[in-house]
Amino acid sequence: MERLLSAGADKVSVNSAAIKNPKLIDEIALNFGSQVCVAAIDAKQTDEGWRCFLNGGRVPTDRMLFEWAHEAQERGAGEILFTSMDHDGVKQGFANDALRHLSDELSIPVIASGGAGAKEHFRDAFLEGHADAALAASVFHFGEIPIPELKQYLCDLKIPIRI
Repeated sequence: MERLLSAGADKVSVNSAAIKNPKLIDEIALNFGSQVCVAAIDAKQTDEGWRCFLNGGRVPTDRMLFEWAHEAQERGAGEILFTSMDHDGVKQGFANDALRHLSDELSIPVIASGGAGAKEHFRDAFLEGHADAALAASVFHFGEIPIPELKQYLCDLKIPIRI
């Protein structure tokens, strides 16, 4: 953690390691501040609800999304990065119901991940999912959504965005 921050990182995300050892979040917050710690959570919808997974969504855990997100916040995480593994790569939109639940229940920022395929999906993540931020990969890497175009689109909708 110290090496990453010394190399110029502003934040560090922890995912599987934090689920395996929740005290890791406490240690990061205590030693470097909550603003440094992003608790990344990969979850899938199951019959029991939103279950957390390890190793990029491949290994199920006994942790449930909303309880784990609350615990991560209580331990000192400064942000939650929620990736719906069901939506990731599908390009049909973010998991806005789960996002809204997280955003409305937590006092720290929630970042949406998994599902972006159109500009409207970002709009929905902010307006319906109440996300504080949203990320995507392939739509940007492959030029499907030009970043300046997306920013202008969101700005035109009065969604706060840095142009």
